[in-house]
Amino acid sequence: MTRIKICGITRIEDALAAARSGADALGLVFYEKSPRHVSVQLAAQLAAAVPPFVTLVGLFVNASAESVRAVLQAVPLDVLQFHGEEAPAFCAQFGRPYLKAIRVKAGVDLVQCAADYGHAQGLLLDAYVEGTHGGTGEAFDWALIPHNLALPVILSGGLHAGNVAAGVKQVRPWAVDVSSGVEAGKGIKDAAKIAAFINEVKQTDVQLS
Repeated sequence: MTRIKICGITRIEDALAAARSGADALGLVFYEKSPRHVSVQLAAQLAAAVPPFVTLVGLFVNASAESVRAVLQAVPLDVLQFHGEEAPAFCAQFGRPYLKAIRVKAGVDLVQCAADYGHAQGLLLDAYVEGTHGGTGEAFDWALIPHNLALPVILSGGLHAGNVAAGVKQVRPWAVDVSSGVEAGKGIKDAAKIAAFINEVKQTDVQLS
């Protein structure tokens, strides 16, 4: 079954709506330039509201090791997600499983990325948009994803209820990751869109099983 992560959670009601609809993971953004950025204080409140068996993921972009550790002291993150130019050794130093986000465009060697970040839990593949580090709502050419990657793939970038079934069928990812595709506005999730997205994934899994 394809796992589902709802990223960019900024409100307790959105976290609960995603969990109730069947999300496997929730993402909290600790990147101040993002419209979905949350403070450490708010993140701690969100984490306290998350029900059992929902994975909490913290997203960082070229953060200092000190700032990552400060978040970890206050927020019980299960997984770290690095969206910048972080080196493998940097990502691996925090005693948490981690995902490495790769912005995909023609010429990016994903096989080499999987080798370089061999200790990661998986590669999160997002669209390459100049000057940004994700959350753009843009998709990329899924044909650029090789079938022989050594790490699980988390498909991201421009996903929504209208195209996620096609993505699951073509890529067969371990998981899908959505943010803007289930929003009423930047950082404000829409419970109906979350439910529709998750339903599409689950129905597609049944068709493929």
